[in-house]
Parts: sequence; structure tokens; C-alpha cells
Amino acid sequence: MGMIKNFLGGLTLAAGLGATAVSAETVIYYGHSGPDRGTVPAALKWFNTRIGELSDGDLRLDVQWGGALFKASAAVQGISDGVADAGSIIAAYFQKEMAAYSLADFPIGGPNAWVAMRAADRLMRSEPQITEHLASQNLVYIGTFTASAVNVACAGEPIRSVEDIKGKKVRGAGVYGKVFGEMGATRVNLSVYEAYQGLDTGLIDCSQGYDYIVPSLKWDEVIDSYTVLNWGQIGGYGMFMNKQVYDSLEPGQQQVLMQAGEELADQFAKIVTGANSKAMKAMTAGETTRKIEVIELSDADKAVLNAAAKPFIADWMENARSVGLDADQLMATYTAAVAEFTAEFEAEGYPWTRSN
Repeated sequence: MGMIKNFLGGLTLAAGLGATAVSAETVIYYGHSGPDRGTVPAALKWFNTRIGELSDGDLRLDVQWGGALFKASAAVQGISDGVADAGSIIAAYFQKEMAAYSLADFPIGGPNAWVAMRAADRLMRSEPQITEHLASQNLVYIGTFTASAVNVACAGEPIRSVEDIKGKKVRGAGVYGKVFGEMGATRVNLSVYEAYQGLDTGLIDCSQGYDYIVPSLKWDEVIDSYTVLNWGQIGGYGMFMNKQVYDSLEPGQQQVLMQAGEELADQFAKIVTGANSKAMKAMTAGETTRKIEVIELSDADKAVLNAAAKPFIADWMENARSVGLDADQLMATYTAAVAEFTAEFEAEGYPWTRSN
């Protein structure tokens, strides 16, 4: 489709003479595979407003929702080929193309959405090898989202410890589902949108998901318990742009996109943390359709889950090396960033709650 420069003309009449006033607006066509509701769309609308503010009205996204331009599994090709100027990419669909970004999908980042996003953003911006790998695919990284902390909702018998995972039929999320498989669960291949019916009919016993999903997808109508894993999140989910389109922009326009993209981590963390907090409060206060028992997994159980994830992290390192990336360097950069932002959070809290 390609980026277009719209020239908006208006005819002004004065003293019987016509004069044409023209203003320019750069429109970036953006593809998003999901619907126009939820946390990520809220962040995209914030981003659109922000680039308008920073550019004095020069830059604007035209977001095509619901996979109108491409499905999630075709996002890399769609953006690279210029079907859209920019769009949302979920790294899990592109293990080779998004090998570096996939690191954010492992429990290394922990369950804190702000910490994990700031660490992922630092990784994607600070490593020249990532920039080069993306450039070879005609892509530029803009900013990051997260699905947030992975927890597990169950109908019937709950998961109170890792021992309870064995024998459960579970819809998983990325490596977290694979680890549950190693713990003895039967993995059932369903999308998060199909989980409600699966839980309702008994096709699955449990589904991994996120706090805000419980009310938004009405899981509170079909589940009996919700186990907080205190483990990790799906963080390889973000905004990317066609490199040729990006390179065609003026330097000031590029700076606007990068500044708003960097600010996105704080803004989206505020959005998703608020949505999760609201959902958790409803569950613990008994304000859901059905009474839901909220359970928190122990530190000892979390250690067991982390140990079971190590082989999958080793597989990630081999995959990163297979596309020419220095996996050890990427891991060092990411873990250092996680430690830095964890320390900042523990000392100062979230940016939006600080007094200065």
C-alpha cells in the first residue's frame, strides 16, 4: 500500500479572490491483526496521539484492525514487502526472523510488565547486531508491548503446586505451555479466544493467560480458580516498520517515531498493569460472575518451573546462533537490563507513581 503524503486543500475567499491553503500530513498505514479493543489497541491510539503531538500534526497512523492487511502469521512478510508501512509483530510466529526478540518470551524477564518491557526495549535498541538482522529483512524496530505475566485459569480442580499440573489438559502460551507439558500436562492447541469454549465443554481443564483476559474474554463465567505463577510473560510483541519507508522519512520524523516508541514501554506498562490490577481485584473481592479462588504458587514451585525452562532457553540460543546472532551477548544485554530495571522498580516504583 505504501505511505502517502496527503495534501489537504481548502479554498479561501477574500475580497472576491480565491486563495488555496494547503497543509501536509504524513500518513503511516499500520497493520494490526487483532480487533480494535483491549490493551494493545489502547496503546496504539496513545502512540498515534503522541506522534501527532511531537510532530505538530505532521505524522499520523492509519491503523487497519482485525487482520485487514495481513494475519498475525504473515506480519513480517507484510511489513517487509510494504503491504503496510508498519505493524504489530508477534515474535512467536517468526522464530528465525525475530530470533533476538523472542528472548523476551522467556521467564528471564520475570512477571513485572514494566521491567520486562524496558529490558526488551533496551535489548532491541542497544544491540547493533539486532538492527542489522532486522535491516536485512527490510524492518526497523519501533517499540514494544507485552501480553503481561502468564498465569493459569482452571475449571474444576485447581493448580495449587507444580504436582497438580500433571494430568491436566492445558491450553498453553509459548514456552510456558511447553514447560507445563514437561510437568506432565497434556497440551491442547487452542487460541486464547477458543479457551472459553474449551473450558466450558471440558475439552481443556486449564488455560494459561493473563489477568485482564479473565473479564475481557469472560473466563469468569467458566473457571473456578486462578493460579498466579509469579513466573514470566510473553514479551516478544511490538511495533515494526518497513525500512524503506522509514528511511524515506525526514530525520525529525524518524526521531518522533523513535521517541514515542521508547516512551511506549512506560505507557503500555501503565495500561496493562492497570487492567491486570482491576481484574485481580475483582477476582479476589468476589466481584466476578462465578466465585474464583485465587492461588499463588510458592517460590519453590517457581524454581521448579524455571529449571524446566532451561532446555528451551538453550534451544533459543542455538536458534539465535543459526541466524548469525551472538546469543551470549544478547543474553548478557537482556539479563543486565532486567537487573537494572528491577533495581529501579524496587527503589522507586513505577514511573507513573513517582512524585518527581
